[in-house]
Amino acid sequence: MFIHPWDAGLDDAEWRSWLAEGHDFGQLSVNGLPGEPPSVVPTHFTHEDTRPRLLVHLARPNPVWAAIERDPHVLFTVIGDYAFVPGPWRAKDGVPPTDGVPTSYYAAVQFTCRATVVDDPEAKAELLRRQLAHFQPEGDHAPVAVGQPPYGRMLSGIRGLHLDVTDVRAKFKYDDHKPEAYRAGVADRLTARGEGLDVPTARQQRRRLDRVGDWQPQP
Repeated sequence: MFIHPWDAGLDDAEWRSWLAEGHDFGQLSVNGLPGEPPSVVPTHFTHEDTRPRLLVHLARPNPVWAAIERDPHVLFTVIGDYAFVPGPWRAKDGVPPTDGVPTSYYAAVQFTCRATVVDDPEAKAELLRRQLAHFQPEGDHAPVAVGQPPYGRMLSGIRGLHLDVTDVRAKFKYDDHKPEAYRAGVADRLTARGEGLDVPTARQQRRRLDRVGDWQPQP
């Protein structure tokens, strides 16, 4: 993932806060077996700050297991708050609007990880308990226990993954290198258009505008 200096995460707290806002679905990228392309698996995940570690579970028939066991070095990418910004919005003063160059805005966090496959029934049950605590914090689900329905009989049908994070790269691409007035204007236009993820994209742009101000290269 290429990151311009003005697109880089400002600190670890920024991407951690962004994930905590509900960005808990991503893509697991696994090196392919010899002669095969890489595999990409979309999935929910949970993030443990204390490790740091990502928790994932996938169906046992998923074809990625052989590749992970051969090479446990994987990438996990989370993307969100994205929008297409049309060329006329980005045209410079004195330039015909049709000469403006369009772009994409988005936030992305990419984790480099070492994967460990989890097959022990109790370890898988604990992984599911942690995920349910995140996704169903109200506790409105049956206990996840080995040998007890409904989850006990399902544990054999899944395998877990502990993705121990070795590196994190965060990118917040919202034209931070452009003048403040321009960025504020684009955020207003995104909010007014209101399509897809326009509103959360505008919110991210305004948040970065408040923190970055007039971007200056670091010495």
